[in-house]
Amino acid sequence: MRTDGAPAAGALLITGTVGAGKTSVADSVGTLLTDAGVPNAVIDMDWLSRCRPAPPDDRFNFALLLRNLRCVAGNYLDAGATRLVLAGVVEDADDRARCAEAVGVGLSVCRLRVRLPVVRQRLTRRHADEPDALRWHLDRSGELDGILERAGVEDFTVDATDRSVEQVAATVIDAAGWR
Repeated sequence: MRTDGAPAAGALLITGTVGAGKTSVADSVGTLLTDAGVPNAVIDMDWLSRCRPAPPDDRFNFALLLRNLRCVAGNYLDAGATRLVLAGVVEDADDRARCAEAVGVGLSVCRLRVRLPVVRQRLTRRHADEPDALRWHLDRSGELDGILERAGVEDFTVDATDRSVEQVAATVIDAAGWR
């Protein structure tokens, strides 16, 4: 507990299937926090695991992501951030716990829900010139949506199907109790 009157640091992981808008919403949450004078950092967890090839037993390079997250989160907290906004995927309770341990502060998880036909439209636009990437992302979207539904690792959900990124971000901040 801080004694200087400032709120204790906290982290919020925005998760969801591919194409749900995790990175866009996290970036918008960071902007809203900045506009409100709240020291924050936004971390896209995909970039923390981007090293190829991934080990055969760690398909998405989650172990590397955690090592990098521990360092990056610590650096941002040391620099004065009181809110860490993460965009990424945790597929089960163990991954969530490992992520919380890596950031070193209280972690809440928000799952963005988007109807799969809308996700598939977004992915088709995003990967219009990348047929192999499009095929992989389309397959992964349904698979990951099912995994997240069964895992239930989130503290709360926000529907991101039909609203703007800014509206979703404001709802996320309210649901997290960060106003």
